[in-house]
Amino acid sequence: MSGTAREAMEFDVVVVGGGPSGLAAAIRLKQLAPEASVCLLEKGGEIGAHILSGAVIETRALDELIPDWKEKGAPLRTPATEDRMLFLWKKRSVSLPTPPQMHNTGNYIVSLGEVCRWLAAQAEELGVEIYPGFAAAELLEEDGRVVGVATGDMGIGRNGEPGPNHAPGMELRASYTLFAEGCRGSLAKQLMQRFGLREGVDPQTYGLGIKELWEIPKERHRPGLIQHTMGWPLDKHTYGGSWLYHFGDNLVSYGFVVGLDYRNTWLSPFDEMQRLKNHPAVRRHLEGGKRLSYGARALSEGGLQSVPRLSFPGGLLIGDTAGFLNVPKIKGTHTAMKSGMLAAEAVAEALEKGRPAEPRSFTRRVRRSWLWDELRRARNVRPAFARYGQLGGFIYSAVDTVLLRGRAPWTLHHPHTDHAVLEPADAAAPIAYPKPDGKLTFDKLSSVFLSNTNHEEDQPVHLRLRDPGRWRTVNWDRFRSPESRYCPAGVYEVPDPDAPELRINAQNCVHCKTCDIKDPTENIDWSAPEGGGGPNYPVGM
Repeated sequence: MSGTAREAMEFDVVVVGGGPSGLAAAIRLKQLAPEASVCLLEKGGEIGAHILSGAVIETRALDELIPDWKEKGAPLRTPATEDRMLFLWKKRSVSLPTPPQMHNTGNYIVSLGEVCRWLAAQAEELGVEIYPGFAAAELLEEDGRVVGVATGDMGIGRNGEPGPNHAPGMELRASYTLFAEGCRGSLAKQLMQRFGLREGVDPQTYGLGIKELWEIPKERHRPGLIQHTMGWPLDKHTYGGSWLYHFGDNLVSYGFVVGLDYRNTWLSPFDEMQRLKNHPAVRRHLEGGKRLSYGARALSEGGLQSVPRLSFPGGLLIGDTAGFLNVPKIKGTHTAMKSGMLAAEAVAEALEKGRPAEPRSFTRRVRRSWLWDELRRARNVRPAFARYGQLGGFIYSAVDTVLLRGRAPWTLHHPHTDHAVLEPADAAAPIAYPKPDGKLTFDKLSSVFLSNTNHEEDQPVHLRLRDPGRWRTVNWDRFRSPESRYCPAGVYEVPDPDAPELRINAQNCVHCKTCDIKDPTENIDWSAPEGGGGPNYPVGM
């Protein structure tokens, strides 16, 4: 708490996070309880600023939330028209049957940032107060109950002292607080530890998704085309693959996901993504085009087995904060929105009945919904890849989803955390990555430039080593600085290997949170920087 008194504002409900789950929750709350006061905080400078374009949306939750979304002008303009699934070797590919859960008939390829901005407009029309540029930095707790959040002080220098433009943070107090921070939220991480929300469930496992937005020649553009690949360049034991979505006006979203349970310390997800662009199956889509933007984020991939307890005194976890991504579908927007809607229904009921300590009906509502059924049917796919490798995982997934239809009488589990499996440098095979050509493939720093990432130079560093001495003996001596490779933004570097010291370029951070997940001893702590800092993606593209 700051030495200067903080202003406090009172609401019935505070929502932390302006992504699909948080916005859906706010809208549904005002639909059910128009008199309730609802506030939504978003750490980005505007709604959608931290969400890079290019996603496939299943409209099931949107149909339920705003049935007349087409008439209201929702920016879903590119219907999915064709699915392709390829298995790659270094120079060739073979078409695979598209798994049934990946069929996209009826879905849309969208700019998710633009969709969120449209949802925000719907929320504001209903009376939701939205505050972009304010990061929730602190939990407020009284008598064992969360009573809201506080934003961080602004204008605090790196030395921790107030600067000339210092402004104290603000307390936003509420009967209920919904945490929709996305994957690996800094406050959600504290909540899980404080209230033991992860007790009795599998460890969460994550993926790192790296994405580029391209504008390509009109004659190559195929609006509605969706292509996924697996196989090369990853080895047979590493989970991951790529996507290509053609949408909008000659736009292509190109992305690559690597499961963060990978073992080889020399692996660089960014460089794997870059070299994949030289494969004919990918190159033909992007060659002659122009890269417009770049970004990255971690994804919660554990599925049903890794969903934590969802409620605690005073609040709920929703969206990817709780891990509601459907990994086999490669979709999470519809499940995130549904979780937000169910949370709103539980909170509206609790408000009506006199505000008990914990809206326990949320968990019951989730377990009785199509959201839970969908995750239950998909529960074995991701752990199958970890257990059987790429090809074995694909074959098992076909059996589980096509023959057994997700009703296998067994459940595969995630036995370990992602950070615990990294191999020491002397036990892993080094990987030689080609140099970027500056036309199709690029380096990290030029990529970060396209993310429009900015953090004020005099603000406190939001990336910290819990024990600085541990870096040399563990990260360098055993693993040769894996953070300098898994970070997709060049935040971590060792300028002189002969005199190794870690340099943290926090101003480069694109808020993917991979370092918070993959550090070998969980020694890196990511926290929300001062409001508005981070990437600033082109929302309207």
